[in-house]
Amino acid sequence: MKLKELANHLEWAYYRTLVKSMPGSVDENGTCHCVVHLPNNPIPLQQLERLQSRTQELLDKYDQKLSRVSDYSCTTDYQDNQVLEMAHNLQSKSPSALPSSYEAPAFNLLRLELEGAQKLVTQLKAKGGLSRLEGLLNQLQGQVANASYTLKLVGDSDQRSFHSLRQEVNVLEGQLSECERYREQDQASSHSGSSLPPGSCAHGGLQKVSRPLVVRLNWRGFSYKAGAWGRDSAPNPVSSLYWVAPLRADGRYFDYYRLYKSYDDLVLLKNYEEQKMGYGDGSGNTVYKNFMYFNYYGTGDIAKVELSSNTLVLRRPLPGATYNNRFPYAGVPWKDIDFAGDEKGLWALYATEESKGNLVVSRLNASTLEVEKTWRTSQYKPALSGAFMACGVLYALRSLSTRQEEIFYAFDTTTGQERHLSILLDKMLETLQGINYCPSDHKLYVYNDGYLINYDLTFLTLKQKSPRPLAKRPSGVRAPLKPVKSNKSFRL
Repeated sequence: MKLKELANHLEWAYYRTLVKSMPGSVDENGTCHCVVHLPNNPIPLQQLERLQSRTQELLDKYDQKLSRVSDYSCTTDYQDNQVLEMAHNLQSKSPSALPSSYEAPAFNLLRLELEGAQKLVTQLKAKGGLSRLEGLLNQLQGQVANASYTLKLVGDSDQRSFHSLRQEVNVLEGQLSECERYREQDQASSHSGSSLPPGSCAHGGLQKVSRPLVVRLNWRGFSYKAGAWGRDSAPNPVSSLYWVAPLRADGRYFDYYRLYKSYDDLVLLKNYEEQKMGYGDGSGNTVYKNFMYFNYYGTGDIAKVELSSNTLVLRRPLPGATYNNRFPYAGVPWKDIDFAGDEKGLWALYATEESKGNLVVSRLNASTLEVEKTWRTSQYKPALSGAFMACGVLYALRSLSTRQEEIFYAFDTTTGQERHLSILLDKMLETLQGINYCPSDHKLYVYNDGYLINYDLTFLTLKQKSPRPLAKRPSGVRAPLKPVKSNKSFRL
């Protein structure tokens, strides 16, 4: 019932009540006569008249608003068609340019209608005189407020989802462009020269590193961020085993490792042998000729375990090597002694007090673990993020950002020459804990914050000219090079 009809009904009900309560008489013609004495206080009638008048004003205003909404609806229908046509055109050009549905005219129209209803209810309550309808008005006001809040939540959620989707699309487009760039580089590289046979050093040194290939997360889980993995680093290994050696969550203690018979077994986590060792220190271990070499826990000793029987066969000190986190790589604690294998043999990379923390390279006898020869480099070991050996050449890395490394330094143990270079290496996560080179497939096997990643290495052909060396000196531990100043490093 409209407010105007309600007021009329109340007014006539009031008059009937007064007339019904008055005494009367019937004349001889059957006509009823009665005298009604209206009260001197006309407040109820005046209130009803004012309420009726005010109600009519509000109804007129509401009709005007409805008329405006109708006009706006016609306008927004036309705008909707234009927006849909524009969105279709934008979608065909760029999916990331689509507007959020919260910005569409339909949302705006519904929001305006709710705001108008809320103002109307507020005005009716403010005028008073509707005590019987106060409960209904309060309920109506709450429902309108809830509807407005729900509309806002839906719009905000829709807008956040759209912006998130837009960001994901932008990231995917960037990755696609990056993949196209890598593909072009790989195609150019494939035509630059023939691939090297396994174990061959008939090349002019490292030329570039491929994009990273993520194999899988290590078998112990994401919490085990430090460790190492790879294949046998001998030139012609007897077996094709893959080994994975995560450290404990403390990033130091090496106690378990697994052996997989093939790459597919590694990916699927099947057909493996899990062994407990319990006395390794850091992530510098490697596998060479079916033996695992590592730093014995809490000492400057080096040791090896036979993989076929998981037996510790030898342990001896590495002369002068520091330990217990004295000179680790940058960002990789407890990696005091770093083992490496390549086409030329087994190597130990470490620092000594005599070298004042600079990286020292020693070639080891794989059977007896005796040091056969030692070279000093000009690079401070804690300033490096890692290193590896390939064809008797030491390659050192440094971190450029959380997503990129640079192979910036090389030291050739055959000639005693060192040189600067700039080969970029992308990484999936921030820290490269373990880096192992395999001569059989010319790949780097990198343990990157718990993930197993590998890279293809491309070497210069012998017809290509390698970078000019910086210096030449006789080999031996008593002839250190003059350090290369970091603020004057250059690229060739």
